[in-house]
Amino acid sequence: AEYLAFDAMERPLGVQLFGADPKALARAAQEVRDWVEPDFIDLNFGCPVNKVVCKNGGSALLRDIPLLHQIAREVVMSVAPLPVTAKMRIGWDEATINAPDTARALEDAGIQALAVHGRTKSQGYSGEANWDVIAQVVQAVQLPVIGNGDLATAADVVRRRKETGVAGVMLGRSAMAHPWIFREIRAALCGAPAPAPPSLAERWALIRRHCREAVERRGHEAAAMASMRSRLMAYSKSMPASKWLRMQFSHVTDLQQLAEMELRHAVQYSEETVN
Repeated sequence: AEYLAFDAMERPLGVQLFGADPKALARAAQEVRDWVEPDFIDLNFGCPVNKVVCKNGGSALLRDIPLLHQIAREVVMSVAPLPVTAKMRIGWDEATINAPDTARALEDAGIQALAVHGRTKSQGYSGEANWDVIAQVVQAVQLPVIGNGDLATAADVVRRRKETGVAGVMLGRSAMAHPWIFREIRAALCGAPAPAPPSLAERWALIRRHCREAVERRGHEAAAMASMRSRLMAYSKSMPASKWLRMQFSHVTDLQQLAEMELRHAVQYSEETVN
């Protein structure tokens, strides 16, 4: 239930499912449709995490296209006319890159949009994303293809869209560290001047707001702040005195402590600037 909680302002909203049993996943999709009323269902054929792969879920299905097709088809039919999308990787490993074939199977099954992470399962999140293969997927199918992998700046997005013809892009780690990237991308795609980088005050204002809302939603300050630590450490990556901040964020327990960190960081930043 916690994973499916959302605010109406977050729509359009999709719920992502994974699994290896076509009938069971179809039933799950129906239950989610009736309970949450999402705007679409997304099928995960890309997760490389072992606890998912060992159950033949996520990217494990890239090794079994007939089963992947059956799963997608069952889910599509079970929730029609609700749109079903999918996310996948380019293959299991370098020797078995099969993204165009996988994409065609998903299109045949009725998938309406496809996100492609340009790495294999074996790569995990290391190495470079292969956008040449993503471009091959774009050419292989008629459905919208969303590219994912190594998009760190607005310029990256503009270049990859031009090179590959993707209908859109999906951001992960870069958005967690620098959520302002979306306004930068919007400006770049519209040909508008690049917005000014966020000030230190703006960064801290976002951190305070994120933590405050997490506490309000969770209803338990210590638990909420503990769950926020990884997000806070991501925010710190592009901030002054980032090493010091990461150490502090890794132990934060409440909002008062966060406020004290902000004051101490202002002093630390001033010292760095002077030195």
